[in-house]
Amino acid sequence: MQIARTREDLARALSALRRDGRTLGFVPTMGALHAGHVALLARARAECDATAASIFVNPLQFGPNEDFARYPRDEAGDLATLDAAGCDVAWLPDVATMYPPGSATAIEVTGPAEGWEGAVRPGHFRGVATVCARLFGQVRPTHAYFGEKDWQQVQVVRRMVADLALPLEIVAVPTVREADGLALSSRNRYLAPAEREGAPRLYSVMRGAAAAIVSGADVADALGQARAALEQA
Repeated sequence: MQIARTREDLARALSALRRDGRTLGFVPTMGALHAGHVALLARARAECDATAASIFVNPLQFGPNEDFARYPRDEAGDLATLDAAGCDVAWLPDVATMYPPGSATAIEVTGPAEGWEGAVRPGHFRGVATVCARLFGQVRPTHAYFGEKDWQQVQVVRRMVADLALPLEIVAVPTVREADGLALSSRNRYLAPAEREGAPRLYSVMRGAAAAIVSGADVADALGQARAALEQA
């Protein structure tokens, strides 16, 4: 696996991989890698001629009171994970490389970025769209792979790619879960033991509500019961 930390290193590492119309699968990450990220790389390897992944903790998608400073970082472990997963190129830019002095462009997405996480984390999806647009321009993949765990993020990135006519395909990969149903996430390591024990309840309650609705239950009643069950837990 080649490791690139400058734009020049990245261009050299990718030049051979792009020859003769070969496809390039790209997995953008913020590091703290887990089996969910490995699943994205496995899908990219299965569908593309070569693979690349980035590790960049993007300051633009963190709010002023969020966890940018303490977001988990493990560069050595992450690089070992990427290498073991068969990644061809690891792209590790710093903030100055990603956002050079004088940068004046950001990507503002409405539509799928409104509501839900977009409502409670103002500016989050602006940061996501901006960093993805820059990464896509730097790496120039034919395919980029995202986990369905961040469902709204997938919709935002797809909308941006479609609206800007960027020449790549966004591929969504099913969520990877622990045996008890908890979705794998880099932030799971923040959970205290009692919180970790209760966290899978969200998934089980959501599945129960969905099954009830599919079976014909009143939607408002099913959601009300789900909320009550979560509050009780």
